Amino acid sequence: MQINAVATLDVAPANPDYFTGGVAIRRMFQAQGDSRLSGLQVTFQPRARTAWHTHPVGQTLIVTEGAGRVQVRGGAVITVVAGDIVRFAAGEEHWHGAAPDVSMTHLALQEEVDGSAADWLDHVTDAEYDG
Repeated sequence: MQINAVATLDVAPANPDYFTGGVAIRRMFQAQGDSRLSGLQVTFQPRARTAWHTHPVGQTLIVTEGAGRVQVRGGAVITVVAGDIVRFAAGEEHWHGAAPDVSMTHLALQEEVDGSAADWLDHVTDAEYDG
């Protein structure tokens, strides 16, 4: 058994190569041993968001606070709120972030393949964010 006490987990600003706006990431756990699963707690300030990206085995988001937006490439921008669970399929181009006027925190669960959990693409424009 392993316990990662929340008080011991560092919070760091997100890499601006992959995010727009104020985003803080707490790495909850990394894939290790036979497990490929990794987990993050991500807090987005209003209008902050990821860049477009994909995951080799998909991704599950559990919104824990606030409200946000999600979109798959070519689809509508959809509002999500605390309690919602979002599942992106393997290879599905998407982004996620906070609503325009409120922050959002979610847990992000994804599996790593060959040491990578995400393939990052272009930044989401303001026009794309606004839908």
